[in-house]
Amino acid sequence: MEKYELQKLRDLPIEGVAERLGLRVSRHKCLCPFHADNHPSLSFKVSKNTFRCFVCGASGGPIDLVMKYLGKPFLEACRWLADEHNVILSDAKFTQKEPSLLCNFEASRYERFFERPWLNGEARKFLFEERRLDARVVRWCRLTSWKDKQQVPWLQIPYYDREGKLVGVQNRNLVKGAIPRFRFPQGSECSIYNLPVLNMLKPGDELFITEGCSDCWAMLSAGHKAIAIPSATLLTKKDIELLKHFGDRPPVIRCAAHSGDSPLAIQFHMFPDRDEPGERLFLQLKDVLPSLVHHQLPQDCKDFSDYYLKLKIVNCPLSIVN
Repeated sequence: MEKYELQKLRDLPIEGVAERLGLRVSRHKCLCPFHADNHPSLSFKVSKNTFRCFVCGASGGPIDLVMKYLGKPFLEACRWLADEHNVILSDAKFTQKEPSLLCNFEASRYERFFERPWLNGEARKFLFEERRLDARVVRWCRLTSWKDKQQVPWLQIPYYDREGKLVGVQNRNLVKGAIPRFRFPQGSECSIYNLPVLNMLKPGDELFITEGCSDCWAMLSAGHKAIAIPSATLLTKKDIELLKHFGDRPPVIRCAAHSGDSPLAIQFHMFPDRDEPGERLFLQLKDVLPSLVHHQLPQDCKDFSDYYLKLKIVNCPLSIVN
C-alpha cells in the first residue's frame, strides 16, 4: 500500500468512521464500546481526527478505531475502511485470508428480496407509527425486512444507481440502542441514496439533499423529490464527481424525460442537521453546488425527520424558510 493511500484512510473523518461502525455520535461523544460505559466517555477531536476514552484509555485515529472495534489486524482494517468509504487502493500483498475482502458486491444475492418487499411488525412500527412515512414512499424505496439467527429485526434498504441497478444494501438494526446499528454486505456502494429520482426531474424542479435515508424518506413523504448523503461527516470522491456532473452554475442535469439540447435547470435545497457535522456537510456541498439553498431547522428539531414529525403532529404543510 502506498503512503498516500494510507494517508487517505487516516484522513477519513473519524466521526463518520464511528457512525459507519454503528456507534451513535452526538456532540463529538459516544458510549465507549471498549468497556462497560453508561455515560458517553469516548470523545472525538475533529481538528486532529482522533478519538480517546478518558476512562479506559483507548485512543487513536480511524484505522485504530476499526482495528480495535472489529478486532482486525492492520491490513484488514485498512481494507475494510477502503471498501466502506469507496477509497481505491492499488494492488498490495495480502495474507491468505484477505483476498476474500476484495470481492465485488453480489447484487444477484439480494435482488430477489426487493422484488416483493415484506415488512415485519417491527419494521411497520418503525416506518409507519414512529416515522409516520407515506406508504407510497416505502413502496418506491422498496424497503423490506428480515430477522437474523438471534431474532434481531433488521430493515433492509436497497441502493440503486441512476439506471436502477442494485449497487448496495444497508441493513438497519431496529432494536433501539443496539450495536451495530448498521450492516453493509461486502462490496456495497452505499453512496448517494435514491439516485433513480434524478430521472423524474422536470425543468424548474426543486431537489432536496438530505442527510441519510431517514431524512430522505421524510422529505419524500412531505411531497418533495430528494436524494441523501449516507453520512453527515462523509462525502466520498465518487459522490463529489457525480454531484459536479450536474452541479454547474446554475445547477443543471439532463434526464431521459427531458428532450432537446437545453439544460434542465434544477434548484438544490438542504436542511442541514443542527450540529457541526451537518453544517460541515452543507459547506462541502456548497463547493460542489454553489447555488445550494440553506434552510434552517427549528431549534427543537435536530434533523429533518424531527421537523417532519412535528409538522405531521400539528397537521401543517412543509414550510420552506431560508
